[in-house]
Amino acid sequence: MLQIRAKILYNKRVKDNYFHLVLEAPQINKKSLPGQFLNIKVNDAYEPLLRRPFSIHKTKGATQEILYAVVGRGTETLSHKRAGEYLDVIGPLGSGFDCKLQIANCKWSILVGGGIGVAPLIFLAEELARSKSKNKKSKIIVLIGAETKNHILCEKEFKQLGCEVKIATDDGSRGFKGKVTELLKNILPLAISHKPLAIYACGPRPMLKEISQISKKYKIPAQVSLEEHMACGIGVCLGCAVNTKEGFKRVCKEGPVFNADEISWK
Repeated sequence: MLQIRAKILYNKRVKDNYFHLVLEAPQINKKSLPGQFLNIKVNDAYEPLLRRPFSIHKTKGATQEILYAVVGRGTETLSHKRAGEYLDVIGPLGSGFDCKLQIANCKWSILVGGGIGVAPLIFLAEELARSKSKNKKSKIIVLIGAETKNHILCEKEFKQLGCEVKIATDDGSRGFKGKVTELLKNILPLAISHKPLAIYACGPRPMLKEISQISKKYKIPAQVSLEEHMACGIGVCLGCAVNTKEGFKRVCKEGPVFNADEISWK
């Protein structure tokens, strides 16, 4: 974990309320793993006081990339920052996806992203794609869930990595009409013939809860990245604790990635 002043190289709107931030942070870049996050002070002033956590979207050369949605005061403040300005950044933080054991044997890796939950899955897909050379039979399938076709994120980036992409929209304006979890159920009868396989997911808690139930039914290992409010981001304040079968664990420290069957989803 490092704390640095990172220079903003790029911070522009992608679509609607979604923004793409690129930071010059070579020190953090060398240590980052898929599923980890950065804790960013979005303003040098006292307001907003608390840092904001952002999943690492991509790493490239000396840069860290963040894909974020403007949903409150903190992200609204961040959206007005311009290239050349600096941000106080702590990272990389948390425990990311454990894909090393899966890579060698998995035939199919299924990535499920709901809304802005696709953000950390690009970094994961990059890691899995690099490892495909060791496992020629492996396949990466990405399921993207969005409210409408105008809210679909990262489709092009996943395809450029060689992933097979399937879309689900709530209103049916693109791809499958319905929840992305329903789309997952539809492809699993075919997928289970390609075991061993694994599921990796990030998105709203109800989506992750349902994926946990699905993975248990089909006996497929699943890892989920939880989205929780974080105050300190380093495990001190206990504000992001979630109930697990082994007691309470901190999303910012033991997570944000957990095995799906580890969480008490009540």
